[in-house]
Amino acid sequence: MNDPSPELDPQRLRGAAAQAAATLRLLANEDRLLLLCQLSQGECSVGELEEQLGIRQPTLSQQLGVLRNEGVVATRREGKYVHYRIADPALLEILAVLYRLYCPREDAR
Repeated sequence: MNDPSPELDPQRLRGAAAQAAATLRLLANEDRLLLLCQLSQGECSVGELEEQLGIRQPTLSQQLGVLRNEGVVATRREGKYVHYRIADPALLEILAVLYRLYCPREDAR
């Protein structure tokens, strides 16, 4: 009768906290956050990301590699072009909240 509910189980909470902290560390890099914000709008090629965000190729490749290794973006090859998209639906939800809080619309003045 003294079983803690699944939501309050300390072991599960610890695991969830570790996962949340890892996601927050991933988002704590400005270039990665910019990339993810852009990708939240839809799939983009590397060239499109470089042009739209002004992140130069070495940094862009490095940060896309981090996002790929963490499994939050997926790729699709079309000829010589590689297209990226967000693969984690939970991340899209987080980005939507960040956008709402930190990217006010111009016409809201």
